[in-house]
Amino acid sequence: MSASFEPGSIESQCYARWQRLDCFKPSGTGDPYCILLPPPNVTGTLHMGHAFQQTIMDALIRHARMSGKRTLWQGGSDHAGIATQKIVENQLAAEGKTRHDLGREAFVARVWQWKEQSGSAIGNQSRRLGASIDGSRERFTMDAGLSAAVRKVFVEWFRAGLIYRDKRLVHWDPVLQTAVSDLEVENEERDGFLWSILYPFSDESLRGPNGERGLVVATTRPETMLGDVAVAVHPEDERYAHLVGKTLILPLTGREIPIIADDYVDRDFGTGCVKITPAHDRNDEAIGKRHKLPMLSVLTLDAKIRTLADRYDASESVRVTHSTDIGIPVAYHGLDRYVARKQIVADLEALVLLVATTPHKLQVPVSQRSGAVIEPMLTDQWFVDLTSTELPSGRMRPPGGPGGKTQITEPALEAVRSGAIRFVPENWSSTYTQWLDNIQDWCISRQLWWGHRIPAWYDRHERYYVAETPFEAHQQWLDANDNGGIVGRAGLQPDDTNEEIEQKLLRAGWPERLKQDNDVLDTWFSAALWPFSTMGWPQTDGPVVIDGKPVADWRSDQQFLPSAVLVTGFDIIFFWVARMVMATTYFVGRNPDGTYTPERLALKHRVPFREVYINAIVRDAEGQKMSKSKGNTIDPLDLIDGIGLEDLVQKSTASLLIPQVRAKVEKRIRKDYPDGIKAVGTDALRFTFAALATHGRTINFDLKRAEGYKNFCNKLWNAARFVLMHTEGFNAQGEPVLRSAAEKWIVAGFHDTLRGVEANFAAYRFDLLAQDLYQFVWNDYCDWFLELAKLALSGGDADAAASMRHTLLHVLEGILRALHPIIPFVTEEIWQEIAPRLGLQATTILDRPYPVAEATSQHAPAARQIEVLIAAVTQVRSLRSQLGVSPARAVPLLIEGTLTDAGLFAQIEPLLQALCRLESVRHLAPGEQPPPSAANPMFGAVAHIPLAGLIDLDAERARLARELKRVASEIGKCEAKLGSATFVANAPAAVVEQERQRLDQWREDHAKLAAQAVRLAELIAS
Repeated sequence: MSASFEPGSIESQCYARWQRLDCFKPSGTGDPYCILLPPPNVTGTLHMGHAFQQTIMDALIRHARMSGKRTLWQGGSDHAGIATQKIVENQLAAEGKTRHDLGREAFVARVWQWKEQSGSAIGNQSRRLGASIDGSRERFTMDAGLSAAVRKVFVEWFRAGLIYRDKRLVHWDPVLQTAVSDLEVENEERDGFLWSILYPFSDESLRGPNGERGLVVATTRPETMLGDVAVAVHPEDERYAHLVGKTLILPLTGREIPIIADDYVDRDFGTGCVKITPAHDRNDEAIGKRHKLPMLSVLTLDAKIRTLADRYDASESVRVTHSTDIGIPVAYHGLDRYVARKQIVADLEALVLLVATTPHKLQVPVSQRSGAVIEPMLTDQWFVDLTSTELPSGRMRPPGGPGGKTQITEPALEAVRSGAIRFVPENWSSTYTQWLDNIQDWCISRQLWWGHRIPAWYDRHERYYVAETPFEAHQQWLDANDNGGIVGRAGLQPDDTNEEIEQKLLRAGWPERLKQDNDVLDTWFSAALWPFSTMGWPQTDGPVVIDGKPVADWRSDQQFLPSAVLVTGFDIIFFWVARMVMATTYFVGRNPDGTYTPERLALKHRVPFREVYINAIVRDAEGQKMSKSKGNTIDPLDLIDGIGLEDLVQKSTASLLIPQVRAKVEKRIRKDYPDGIKAVGTDALRFTFAALATHGRTINFDLKRAEGYKNFCNKLWNAARFVLMHTEGFNAQGEPVLRSAAEKWIVAGFHDTLRGVEANFAAYRFDLLAQDLYQFVWNDYCDWFLELAKLALSGGDADAAASMRHTLLHVLEGILRALHPIIPFVTEEIWQEIAPRLGLQATTILDRPYPVAEATSQHAPAARQIEVLIAAVTQVRSLRSQLGVSPARAVPLLIEGTLTDAGLFAQIEPLLQALCRLESVRHLAPGEQPPPSAANPMFGAVAHIPLAGLIDLDAERARLARELKRVASEIGKCEAKLGSATFVANAPAAVVEQERQRLDQWREDHAKLAAQAVRLAELIAS
């Protein structure tokens, strides 16, 4: 081994060895153990959150693998519909083009090209972190196998009446021009205005409660008034009772709208009158449906004012959308919503219809994807039914069958409530259940080109045919149209593409065509299938082959379902966790008739995972959210490899376009990292993450801690070098004999540590298991055991030295295995040197079993002996340090008084002499006064080192004075507690008694120190 630990020189070699040996493939003979990697976006790069999460997962996987379980870490990446499309569109924009210039087919091909060139970046970065993912099985959410699963799920849910198409209000991003999930919208507080507007009565003889010639409504979005269809008041509001059923003139348009009564209205808010715009407000949409009002959409998909409104009547008998002239003034046509807002307010003011303009704090919905303000937009979308107990009419199944709430949502709730899935920490289970208790139907369509295209085809009458393949869709269509055998005449084949079918039908004389839905599925739809689609479902008759290589086989891989634990952040409990539970509990083991196979009949056998560990969010050292604009982000690879200051500044500011922000970030980086970032290596970074992994919501990452854990890796490296140096030419096999108390003590301590480690692995308390291992390795093995070993190795007893060499190697090899899941690289490198000396035949530490705690009660007496020795050595060395005595100088030790365990002290006395450089140890006779000396209490007696010829007497007098003052302070604290009637009356009796004993001990120590001070004064006087 090299003289110093250099992580950069060993990490790539270790990982290459593991890959060469196929260490990451399932190979154990024990119970299946699987973790699903939350698939990172194919667009992504490794950030601190990924690094933290993957450290936790890799530790669990390596621990399970070494524990003999048949272990799989299923990896892959997500196609990230919006994010990926946006990247490629930005590339095209730099070329002066749009996706429409290319057309859909060419654009999708361009995205695939980008994915092949850049999509493996995050996977390579994960390998740098040591992630032991089975690379041969990595999946992509748009590979052929997963695409087949997506189509099957869509079609089966559609045929069960659980997926439907409807025109509804959705959150619309006018920049990306697609629907986005409710969960992808953030509400930001912004300054705005509340405009109060007078809507005149159609009948000029009518008056409002205070004689007004109309009703006053208030709005923060006056541009939407163009689509108003009513004004609502509360049915019990006496002020307006006589007006219900009358009409108003909608300002600027001249259109008449009714006054209606609805319980939704808060009569005490504002004037008690509310404008109703069903096509542009979700609450208004519900009111509109109750009153069978039309929906008038006045905004285009890019948030401009329409020339003609889109009118939609949602009644059961008529579901028609058509363009309607509703009197939108020509001056507003084509105006951006905000430009139109200013113009409308100005025009209302000119017409003396603007009653008031009031500053108002707004909660503005903003798209996480583009930063655009979201518009509620009336559009045709596909939905998963999650709310109906029974299917409504118009679905594929007859009305009255079980709906989405019954078939999808309730099993997902029961999975957690029954304990089939357990959240860690447990409090997150209530977050999960509360969301599902209040869930809405899931809008699954997106107006993008990149993604899983919805498997629905439309004829010229807009009737749609849902199928897994173009052949099946065309077959449905042709069968429904009395085709007279056109399928056979045209020679259509099940594997024909849409284009091939069109050509064949054209040649056969069939003039009409089907057109596939332009929309794609929400990215989270395919992600919801990740637990079972990655295992080969729905292909049940053989392996799934991608690019000529088998990547999954449902026949064998379903053993990994349910997986053991999902490690994820709380921010995607709704996006992903709940939806995986919904999909998996519905589809896994399901027969065509809706029953379940015997082995999957119980819900606990259909859940995607047994436990969900919600990891904390990584923040900076001050607890601030990491952000590029703040300059407090850290690239994990910069911590691993190190980076110079100038390179760090350039890297951190390259993407910042605003000069002021760039200058602020540069200033912070130069202040926080004046010398750049020093390399700490992967192991130190991983140990830092483990040590920080509490059950809290956030962790604060401090670079200094990473540097501290690099010191730990150095300590381990140097300890290994010591062991190797002293076992050169030595070989042993099996368990050591443990001849000495020190060997028994270290083995007992190791197994005590393992008991804590096992418990903390099970509880996901990585912080505590890291702490246990750190304390044992640093303090017990490296500091004390190596020092004790030197005595045996330098002694004259050859058998004792051989036993000690064996124990040094044996315990070190166990330590390496125990540490390996947390710090894999340094442990593998050291193990390769240690293994041959123990006759181990394994080729890598991963082939060795994880150490298991064994009973060591037989070593308790020896362990107690060493614990006493360590305490004694600590006391004596403290005295020597206080006196400033050179470590090489031998000194006498005097014991005054009676030791609590004289027999035990006699056993350790030879070791104490050797470790503390004592020329002698003498017990003073009863009544014999010690000479002036430095003293410390020790095991009920007092240890003295005579001062004569050793120290500066005045300095020792000052030390004693300080010690007397400290002990007197402790006496005062105890006396104050015991003098408190409240403490004595309310504290447990054992606590009160313990405090009395502490007081007695402090008083005794004070007396002894005072006596020593008197003797010192006498020595000085003489």
